[in-house]
Amino acid sequence: MGKTGYLTARIEPKLKAQAGRVLAAVGVSTTDAITMFLRQVVLRNGIPFEVRVPNAETKKAIEELESPGTRAKLKRRASTNELFADVAPRKGNQAKRKA
Repeated sequence: MGKTGYLTARIEPKLKAQAGRVLAAVGVSTTDAITMFLRQVVLRNGIPFEVRVPNAETKKAIEELESPGTRAKLKRRASTNELFADVAPRKGNQAKRKA
């Protein structure tokens, strides 16, 4: 079936750009991502993920993470290997966890 339908949506430019970068990194166009989403809506007969209002604790955590001060404190890593090296259990800690 040919693609002849059009969808117009108003999106915040910053959100569109951020999503576009993520999608490009995984090799998916915005059009393909929207198509995948709509196919899942049809297959599941609803939104394909849980939609909930965050509780007070979650809202506070989101606000904290999105604040400029927190963003400035985040450590940037050059690769996933560097990230995992920081979070991997240390050899001395493994023995303690098994006990």
